[in-house]
Amino acid sequence: MRLTTAELFRRGIRGVLVGAALFGVVGTVAAVWENPFFIRMTPIGPWELMATALMALLGGLTAALWVPVCRLSGTSGGGIASFLGIACPTCNKLLMLMFGGQALLTWFDPLRPYLAALGVAAMAYAATNAWRSFRASRLDPPVVEVGITRSEAGLV
Repeated sequence: MRLTTAELFRRGIRGVLVGAALFGVVGTVAAVWENPFFIRMTPIGPWELMATALMALLGGLTAALWVPVCRLSGTSGGGIASFLGIACPTCNKLLMLMFGGQALLTWFDPLRPYLAALGVAAMAYAATNAWRSFRASRLDPPVVEVGITRSEAGLV
């Protein structure tokens, strides 16, 4: 199945819009930059803006390449892990209720860069799977006949 120029354009626009929305929303909610909506209680590390950009890039890429066969659970889990790694630990009410401020700053804050990196790696893996599913959906013709074995279809 060869994609038309219009379909490729729509996929590109979808990827850019999803990536830009992810960058804007996550960056604002995590208070990576100053904004009137959220105030950050801890200073921003040098890696947080880069992790936000990578998360948005990989999320947009996955959205552009998405096919109905592709699962988005890796992207979702990676996005949550990245967000927890990027966001201010003492600003997260759920984490504050579960662990308390002192435990968050002592134990969770030093692990945040690794959590963000793990989330970005999970999103990269999901984007790779989306790329494979996208290529497979374009290259492999669907087998329409019911009851045909894989060897008869030439898939073995």
